[in-house]
Amino acid sequence: MLTLSELLIQHHDLVSFGELKDRIAERIDAGERFLNLDVRPPFADTPTDWEEQLESFFTARRPE
Repeated sequence: MLTLSELLIQHHDLVSFGELKDRIAERIDAGERFLNLDVRPPFADTPTDWEEQLESFFTARRPE
């Protein structure tokens, strides 16, 4: 399971929501099947609907 807080700790150099999505995409491509959105991303460009956006991104990108 991909936990957002763990990803943020592992990639503490991220500076934007877009970069976060890139890292999530890498994990999806590596076979990650589940996503846990346990914290709000701490970026200035994090949208108010960040949970919905990340859920949709994760679901749409994940191979069946």
